[in-house]
Amino acid sequence: MSRRSTKILKTVLDTLYYTKGYKALAPITQGVGAIFMLHQVDPAPIQDFEPNRILKVSPDFLEQVIDGVLEAGYDVISLDEAHWRLQEGEFERSFVCFTFDDGYRDNWEHAYPIFRQYDLPFAIYVPCEFADGRGDLWWLALEHLIRDNDRFVVRMHGEDRVFECATIEDKDATYHTVYWWLRGLDETEARGIVADLCRSVGFDQQALCETLVMDWQEIKAIANDPLVTIGGHTKGHFALSRLSLAQARFQVEENLTRLEHELGTRPTHFSFPYGCEQSAGPREFALLREMGMKTAVTTRKGLIYAEHYRHLTALPRVSLNGDYQDMRYLTVLLSGAPFVVWNRFRKIDAA
Repeated sequence: MSRRSTKILKTVLDTLYYTKGYKALAPITQGVGAIFMLHQVDPAPIQDFEPNRILKVSPDFLEQVIDGVLEAGYDVISLDEAHWRLQEGEFERSFVCFTFDDGYRDNWEHAYPIFRQYDLPFAIYVPCEFADGRGDLWWLALEHLIRDNDRFVVRMHGEDRVFECATIEDKDATYHTVYWWLRGLDETEARGIVADLCRSVGFDQQALCETLVMDWQEIKAIANDPLVTIGGHTKGHFALSRLSLAQARFQVEENLTRLEHELGTRPTHFSFPYGCEQSAGPREFALLREMGMKTAVTTRKGLIYAEHYRHLTALPRVSLNGDYQDMRYLTVLLSGAPFVVWNRFRKIDAA
């Protein structure tokens, strides 16, 4: 999301908050619960150019969120408990689940101690190639390339395109253009382009994964705590809808089998990589049902409603976004009011 889009969305959320519009809509829009989506928990200050800052929240903000939902009367529950409540229609109290994608090392270093202190459950979705230290964090590699270079050349649509990016504004624009162009390509091709760019400037792309992501020893240690649920996230973090059905099944099966081998338990919860409408749809939702998942989560925006018991492998989440680390934004989001517009007045978005 561009800085301009972020500013516009913050204005909308502020308007709903300060006019109390979210309270007026809440009786219609509020669900039975919410699944929070996080990636990294990092105390380091946000840099001037950090387009992936949306994937980071501070430990202090995570604690504020936990305190806030507990004070508001929400139950913080595991994914197994959420699955049971949806199946049984047990909605006397609203609930939230905390989920983390990708298995970043700061989940162990900064998030886990907080949940341990509060004695609350959470889940981490692990792609096994990431835990092997071979994960392709191409979106972070692209960020590093643009941060470290004031001139950037990419071969796009058959010709070299030169990006002059000496200023923060130019770097933001360059990242936005190149990232979304790559997202429209075959993912193997897109990853190859970023890898070639890294090699051309001597950037060690592999070190990103080894530095940022938990290894198997760390994952095994955290998985030993009953508060922690380890879920699947594919073998190599590919968008499943862009693969053939056989390839998608392979990505899921390899991931679940490897996690079972390493941890002794086969996961029953799953997160779709990228998770948007272009990355996971009805075919993928059906595949995960067939493969025995109790739940599978997307990155589609929304709360959990009672009707989601029919769509347990197409669950939306509420992003705890690094650009919105303010409790007033969370208050508005948990009312469900913004999702009325984003989801075109539909509670369930599983198409």
